[in-house]
Amino acid sequence: MDKNFLLSPISDMHLAAVDEIIKCNEITSRYGLVLSLTEAKELVETRSQTLKSYGRIELGGGIINKLIDAFCDSPYISQKDYSNILNELIETFYYFKNETLDQLSDDELINLMKDNFNNRCHGSLELLQNRDLDKIARSIRYGEDDYDNLDVDDGAEEYYFGEDYE
Repeated sequence: MDKNFLLSPISDMHLAAVDEIIKCNEITSRYGLVLSLTEAKELVETRSQTLKSYGRIELGGGIINKLIDAFCDSPYISQKDYSNILNELIETFYYFKNETLDQLSDDELINLMKDNFNNRCHGSLELLQNRDLDKIARSIRYGEDDYDNLDVDDGAEEYYFGEDYE
């Protein structure tokens, strides 16, 4: 029996996902952000590995494109770190889908990630993951209705932003 027979649909899905990611370059190039074919393949691989490690399945391939679309205009992302940040955002997204018990839609979670990344975390993935999204996930698990209402100073004293931070 040909072992590649069963893998063929997955490979086709990965190729389609890579093509969709490359098409995003038409929009993101306006912000000086472009992914290479190799980086697009890495994003698809990151998604596959992350889904597997969190025991999740995903039908369709839109989450990477949604993250690209949401974050491409961030003032904290440059071409130099674009691919690495997207890989981190993919892992962060699926981790917090689990941590929020799937109570948030994909779009709601992405919007919370973007808002906190750009505004409260000043582009810090560490703050986004370990402070803001963690607090939101805890609030959701405890049934709080205003889970996205984080205090302005909540947790800020725990992190040092440098001399220029106000």
